[in-house]
Amino acid sequence: MNRVFVLIHLAAVIVWIGGMFFAHFCLRPVAAAQLQPPQRLPLLAAVLGRFFTLVGWALLLLWGSGLARISQAGAAVPGGWYAMAGIAAVMTAIFGLIVLRFHSRMVAAVAVQDWPAAGAAMNSIRQLVLANLALGVVTVAVAILGS
Repeated sequence: MNRVFVLIHLAAVIVWIGGMFFAHFCLRPVAAAQLQPPQRLPLLAAVLGRFFTLVGWALLLLWGSGLARISQAGAAVPGGWYAMAGIAAVMTAIFGLIVLRFHSRMVAAVAVQDWPAAGAAMNSIRQLVLANLALGVVTVAVAILGS
């Protein structure tokens, strides 16, 4: 069963970190270069909405599989796992901030075609996604080097 939890955990990590990498380094720059705000911002709001839903499910799987592995390990929990859990807690809080504050602002601004407000919300999302991406890479390094 432990290998199943590892598989679930890694699949969820790939969805979250891979999605952040794609959105930040591939989708957003090309959309910004090729589309004007009235086309770009509704597209990004919709794509991010779909991505954030998937990340929500991935978070449930990440926390569930991680806590299950900690429970199975009992007193023999490696120290790196505590570091991963701590970083994951920060990343989860940042994700909540992105979704509840900035993405909801972006969606509302897009709905009334307030492109400056939607762009400002997107810029905040971009910065927080980059922070979460960096934390995610650190977490992967801890998982590989610290366990």
